[in-house]
Amino acid sequence: MSITIQARGISAGIGSGALLVSSEPISFLSGVDPDSGIVIESGHPLEGQSIAGTVLAFPFGKGSTVGSYVIYALRRNNVAPSAIINTEAEPIIAVGAILAEIPMVDRPDTPIEDMKDGMSASIDGSSGTITINDE
Repeated sequence: MSITIQARGISAGIGSGALLVSSEPISFLSGVDPDSGIVIESGHPLEGQSIAGTVLAFPFGKGSTVGSYVIYALRRNNVAPSAIINTEAEPIIAVGAILAEIPMVDRPDTPIEDMKDGMSASIDGSSGTITINDE
């Protein structure tokens, strides 16, 4: 069975993959290795996990504006998430997603805390929809 969640489109395109959900914000500058896509921020709930190819869901970004370029570097290195879901987009993540052509949405009707790791998800950044398959 699949469910569709309405959100606000930020960066156009369609991306799909397994959900990777964090209850904590992510800093891409010094928090994610741009060469491997591994979360390296000490103590972060996703520390040691790869974001490559995932539908990455987290509340919002934090840190320096250089984080936008780290997101772009992730794409160039083929280790970027396939899509991003934020509770509330802020400029660092939105600009990075647009530069890297990563589909992105925010303000989902269902809180990201209710989304489960590993579920298959598809994001349409143009229409602002999230489709989750719970099978």
